[in-house]
Amino acid sequence: MEGYSSDSSENENQENTPPSKVLDYSYLMLDVQTLAHNLEVFASNERRPAENIEALYLHNNHLTSLPQIISRFSHLKVLNVSYNGMVRLPEALCECPLTSLIAKNNHLESDSLPKSLRSLSMLRDLNLSGNNFTFFPEQILELVSLKYLHLGGNGISEIPQDIWKLNGLEVLYMGGNRLVEVPASVGELHLLHSLVLCDNMLESLPSSVANLHKLKSLLLHKNRLRTLPPEIIALKGLTELSLRDNPLVVRFVRDMTHNPPSMLELAARIIKIHSIPYSAEVIPQNVIEYLNGAHYCLNPKCKGVFFDNRVEHIKFVDFCGKYRIPLLHFLCSSRCMENVHGDSTEEQNMSVDMMKKVLLG
Repeated sequence: MEGYSSDSSENENQENTPPSKVLDYSYLMLDVQTLAHNLEVFASNERRPAENIEALYLHNNHLTSLPQIISRFSHLKVLNVSYNGMVRLPEALCECPLTSLIAKNNHLESDSLPKSLRSLSMLRDLNLSGNNFTFFPEQILELVSLKYLHLGGNGISEIPQDIWKLNGLEVLYMGGNRLVEVPASVGELHLLHSLVLCDNMLESLPSSVANLHKLKSLLLHKNRLRTLPPEIIALKGLTELSLRDNPLVVRFVRDMTHNPPSMLELAARIIKIHSIPYSAEVIPQNVIEYLNGAHYCLNPKCKGVFFDNRVEHIKFVDFCGKYRIPLLHFLCSSRCMENVHGDSTEEQNMSVDMMKKVLLG
C-alpha cells in the first residue's frame, strides 16, 4: 500500500517530546498480547510510572488493536501505531489526553473507530491515511481542536457537508480517495493553509473555495477537472497549485450541442435587452423572479442576456502574474464565441503552451 505521509507534525512530535517521557516499542514485531505484557511490566515499575509517559511509539509491529492497559497512560499525548495490522482502535484510547494520533497504513475500516471521539478534546493531529475507510468517519467531526487531518489513500467517496464543524483545520489531506465532488461547506474552513484533493475523480470545484483566504497550497492533480471556478482568482496567497493529469480544456469550446431556448426565455431576453418595464401589477410574481435572474453575456461586444439556456466558454486567465488557468464562463449565444475579450489566435496559442508547462511541470 502506498504511504500518504507528508507528516511534518509527526517528526515535530518526536523531536519536541523529552526522551525521558518517551516509550519506544517500534520495530519489535510485537503482537497485542506481548505488548500488553510489556506495558504491564513497565507500569509496575515505580521508578518510571506510566503516568510520566507523554509519547508512545508502537509503529511497525504486528498489532491488530491496543490492550486495555493503554488507559493507564493518563498523560499520553502522542501515539503512533502506524504500519501495523490494526483493525480497531479501542474505546480505552479515548481516556488518554492525546494531542496527536498517527495510525496510517493499517487495516482500519469505517467501523474501526470508537463510537465517539468527543473526549479527545485536545487532539490536534489525526492521521488515518492508507487505511480501508469507505466513508468519512462522522466521529471525526467531534474533534473541535483538530488542526491537521490526513485521510489520504482510503476509499472515501464524499466529504460530509458538516466539514465546517472542523473550522480550526489548517491542513486537510484527502488525496488518493474516490471523491467525485467537494461540498461548498469546505469554503468555511477559513484557517486552511493546505487542501490536498489529488488523485480523486473530481470534475469541478465549488466557487466557495475562494473563501479560503489563507490557502497556500491547493493540490488537484490526477482528477477529472475540465475547468476551475473563476472565483479562484481571489486566492492571492496561493503559492502552490497542482493541476497536472486533468483533462483541462485548453481551447475554446466551439462544436457544442446547443438546444434552442424556450419561448419563455426568448421573451424574457427581449424584455431585458430592450429594458421594457414590468411590475407585479402586469405579470405574475414567479415571472418577475425569473426576469430578475437574468445573467449578462460576458462578451463585451454583446449586450445580450440569458437565463437557463447558455453556451459554455473556456477563458484562460492570468493567475498571480505567473501562468494562466482555464476558467469556465457562460455566453448567451454561440455567435459570441468569436473574439471574446479580444483574444487573438496568437494569444490563445501562447496560453495553451503556458498551460502545458504548468500541468506537466
